[in-house]
Amino acid sequence: MPRYTYLAINLTNNKVHGELDARDDEDLRRLLRAQNLVPTKYKEIEDKSTVYHMKANDVGEFSRQLAGMLASGITILRAMEILKNRDFSPKIVAIYSKLHRDVQMGHTLSEAMRLQGKAFPDLLVNMYASGEASGQLEKVAEKMAVHYEKEHRLNSKAKAAMTYPMILLVTTIVVVLLLFTLILPNLLSAFEGFDLPAITRAMLSISTFMVSYWYIVIIGILIIVLAIQMLMTIETVRYQFDKLKLKIVKVGKLLKIIYTARFARTLSSLYSSGIPMIRALEITSTIINNKYIAEQFTDVITNVRNGDSLSSSIGKVEGFDKKLSTTIMIGEESGRLDSMLESTAESFDYESEIALDKLVQLIQPIMIIIMAAIIGTIMLAVMLAVMSIYQGVGA
Repeated sequence: MPRYTYLAINLTNNKVHGELDARDDEDLRRLLRAQNLVPTKYKEIEDKSTVYHMKANDVGEFSRQLAGMLASGITILRAMEILKNRDFSPKIVAIYSKLHRDVQMGHTLSEAMRLQGKAFPDLLVNMYASGEASGQLEKVAEKMAVHYEKEHRLNSKAKAAMTYPMILLVTTIVVVLLLFTLILPNLLSAFEGFDLPAITRAMLSISTFMVSYWYIVIIGILIIVLAIQMLMTIETVRYQFDKLKLKIVKVGKLLKIIYTARFARTLSSLYSSGIPMIRALEITSTIINNKYIAEQFTDVITNVRNGDSLSSSIGKVEGFDKKLSTTIMIGEESGRLDSMLESTAESFDYESEIALDKLVQLIQPIMIIIMAAIIGTIMLAVMLAVMSIYQGVGA
């Protein structure tokens, strides 16, 4: 909803400055008249506070603190006032300040969160709206705190686990650059004038090119990185890439467990909070972070809407662990789908952490093999050159 800054005159003919959310100019004038204000000047302003997207740890902390304050009997308005005065980053404080102002203007908390644009995840906004409707906002906030704390823990573990492979990658690049620009030129210069093996000539050509045109190499690397980033923004390319990831031997199986855990945890939170299954599936499909799997949810939602069971519909999705549909079927047959989803989510959360460890264990030796192959190739080129010269001298 657009936000306006205005200058108005009140009943005592005094000037009043302020800001107000309104659908359009006419709605703004109506709202001001309701406050006995006559607008003389107004302008739509750009809302810069919505640029920041709350991360999983930010959202988890927000929900945790809100749940604690609501449990203590503190009103939502007072809770927002407390949060905006806490020692957070300026971007988060700006969002909390807007929440406080919008709640003060009469909006519900979920409505105020929605007014922040993309600051809060859609999952959180929908969950809070459900909690407000059922009168269980405190429980929903507690549930969301746990949900996003788990999400943050998994994300942090993924980043920490990838630290070593990234160090190996950077080390490989640095070693290759040093070999081709500093060591090889000096080493291979001693072989000039001799008939060298093809692999040595190739290494020498690469080395000469990198030394003479190092700026082209740097520009080329940057272009490749930017091109990959741009390609990933194209839906068809991202779709095929996400599909390919699931086909890779061993890696695909581990990724399926991680995607299944994310889906089960989110669906469990939504469904247990009273959100209808169709709506829960629509929301959940947006947070899986795999375009190929998300596209299949169009059929899943259509099938469930037409009366098919959730288990049979989910079982047709390529990209989830097969155990998911089986456990959902048990929940449907026993009439305990909500509790079964919760236990399934817990199980897959544990399995996803194990899968992440295994994924990293696969990546690390691959990086080491790549580094060894590059260095080994260079050493082979040098050794063959030495042997060639030695044989030529011996002859």
